Amino acid sequence: MRFFYNFAIYLLTPVLLLHLLWRGIRNREYLYRWAERFAFFKAPAQAGSIVVHAVSVGEVNAAIPLIRGLQSRWPEIPIVVTGFTPTGSARIQEILGDSVFHVYAPLDLPGAVKRFYRLVKPRMLIIMETEIWPNLYRQAERLSVPVVIANARVSEKSLKGYQMLPRSARSVLGSVTWIAAQTETDAARLIQCGAPASKVDVTGSLKFDIRVPASLSEEGEIIRLGWGFSRPVLLAASTHEGDDEPLLEAFAEVLKRHRDALLVLVPRHPERFSRAAQLARNQGLKVQLRSETEICEPATACFVIDTMGELLRYCAAADVAFVGGSLTPVGGHNVLEPAALGKPVIFGPYMFNFAEISARLVQRGAAMEVLDAEQLADAVNTLFSDPDRRDRMGRAGLRLVSEGRGALLRTLDQIEKSL
Repeated sequence: MRFFYNFAIYLLTPVLLLHLLWRGIRNREYLYRWAERFAFFKAPAQAGSIVVHAVSVGEVNAAIPLIRGLQSRWPEIPIVVTGFTPTGSARIQEILGDSVFHVYAPLDLPGAVKRFYRLVKPRMLIIMETEIWPNLYRQAERLSVPVVIANARVSEKSLKGYQMLPRSARSVLGSVTWIAAQTETDAARLIQCGAPASKVDVTGSLKFDIRVPASLSEEGEIIRLGWGFSRPVLLAASTHEGDDEPLLEAFAEVLKRHRDALLVLVPRHPERFSRAAQLARNQGLKVQLRSETEICEPATACFVIDTMGELLRYCAAADVAFVGGSLTPVGGHNVLEPAALGKPVIFGPYMFNFAEISARLVQRGAAMEVLDAEQLADAVNTLFSDPDRRDRMGRAGLRLVSEGRGALLRTLDQIEKSL
């Protein structure tokens, strides 16, 4: 099985490189730092690090409290953070800066993986949210490097994929030291995939351990002062192709009842910034870009955030938050960030990446699920017209986030045992 996997990964590498070239047409950052993807980089100054692997922005955001917890508990141990996408890399550098050593993770080629371990010489590997890279795991096992999967989750789609290669999944997961599952469902699916039950614990989601700086509320108030406190504001966070069209259709209906409403549109990926702005213009909306101004003009109907790392500050300034990736089968994004800011949350029917968390938000009255543009417009109009309901939903979300905290401490305690 190992031979066939390695044969397949070698065959697929040119395809992946072509994919990076194609992505580079719209986002030039994909064209840079290819040497790192083959583990050609200058070794970090210190060996014996904890490596935290976070593929993209979502995993990076979940990893931030864990990384800070590691740094606080073991300040003498260096941290290496690996990623795979330019947006994730930018987030790592923005938030963590020089406090960690950061490179792209190597492609799962035997030679690249061996070179990575030889350069970094880690004492532990922490994988965020169940990324199964067989060669990365097997080399850790050969070198007696403990592997922890933190904040682990397995969607129904991923479960079916792993079950197509049961022996391989069982072999890889069997080599892991410990798995911290987000929910009972995730734990059960991991065991179905072949993880030994004795190595799987339910710790909760690290995303509940988000800490909102006090300064964020102040920033939100300053932004809101520029927009006008009486103006209703809808934040559309992390939107994808397939989200924007129904979202903009819904917002056009909202404007019929709330003429001064503002849509703050935050596309998930930089290569979609100009496309999202053009879709809004096609809808007849006056558009401004964040790269042009920090606070848009009163006549602006759609403010497109075409910069990175500013989602939370604009969420703090909004009345209602819609979470993207949910009107199209992407699986949704982090619903706990707006809830932690006390905002009522709306999302579409495709939330399978956050199924239990989104369901709990709806059950607790902190969120609303909509199926299409018509229901989205109705939900936004309802919330814009009812400040008391917005307040109740916001407080319900804050309570749920507060009750869910604790995954970070449980994860750190188990990592301490493994170290």
